[in-house]
Amino acid sequence: MCTVVIDVAEPGGSRLLAIRDEDPERAWDPLGAWWPERYPGVIGIRDRRAGGAWLAADRSAGRLAVLLNRADTLDLPEDQVLSRGSLALESVAGRSPTAPLRMHGFNLLEVGPDAARVLSWDGERLSETPVPTGVHMIAHDGLDDPATARIARWLPEFRAHAAESDDWEAEWVEVLAASAALDPTDDAAIIRDNRPHGYPTQSLLYCLAAIGHTGLDVREADLAAPGHWSRPGD
Repeated sequence: MCTVVIDVAEPGGSRLLAIRDEDPERAWDPLGAWWPERYPGVIGIRDRRAGGAWLAADRSAGRLAVLLNRADTLDLPEDQVLSRGSLALESVAGRSPTAPLRMHGFNLLEVGPDAARVLSWDGERLSETPVPTGVHMIAHDGLDDPATARIARWLPEFRAHAAESDDWEAEWVEVLAASAALDPTDDAAIIRDNRPHGYPTQSLLYCLAAIGHTGLDVREADLAAPGHWSRPGD
């Protein structure tokens, strides 16, 4: 149930804020080059259990990908289902997924210097949604889906602070901080505690990234406590 905000500029380049929700008991490694043999030059946030990545980036290629889970109708026994952890890594290596897939549902946001798109798998069909110019949000349903409470509540706020100034990171972090005034169990919260909704996941960190023809920069900021807002260093 992660959340991503992206601003796609004209004629090119994107700015991104990605908030990661995961079970705090599931071990993970911070942004780093954890796959030097299989994915040289790729950095990402690694899931130790499966060895994959939630977010991955290749600075030299100018590609970044973020994985978000979504509901599905996959009709396979669990012992035949493959991990989704390779998707972001394969994407930034230039290999996007193709159907059919033996995986549970996902939204895979792929960002390059000139364009961004969302590949969505529902267990039966893989669809593509180009991300148009402007500010957009995605979580566990469609792009800018008004039925997703956090998108309905906060997309107008992020659009009011389009990432065009040199202070875009600070402006977006201020919106994120303002969103944390909501209880983390609120459907409209971005910094989340999903346990009351039947999931063990809580917000653990956020990443800020800029992708363009002049390069790719991505940084990670961990929350001091799962599901509770804090600034780096707090």
